[in-house]
Amino acid sequence: MTDISPDTPRPEDRIDALEMRIAHQDQTIEDLNAAVTAQWKLIDRLERQVALLREQAEAAASSTGAAPPADKPPPHY
Repeated sequence: MTDISPDTPRPEDRIDALEMRIAHQDQTIEDLNAAVTAQWKLIDRLERQVALLREQAEAAASSTGAAPPADKPPPHY
């Protein structure tokens, strides 16, 4: 006679529960991957915009003959 209490889940039920958890985890991983991919695309686009703005600011500063802000001392000096 086996000593399985009525509270102990059957192996089939445990396997079913594990398979459900794996399925949910797989979906979560796919969702997170999609979010990370979208964020990397946004970061790439923003980096290109920052580079373009930096080039435009440098071009504007050189065309006016002004020194870049990093080379100027603060006004209180």
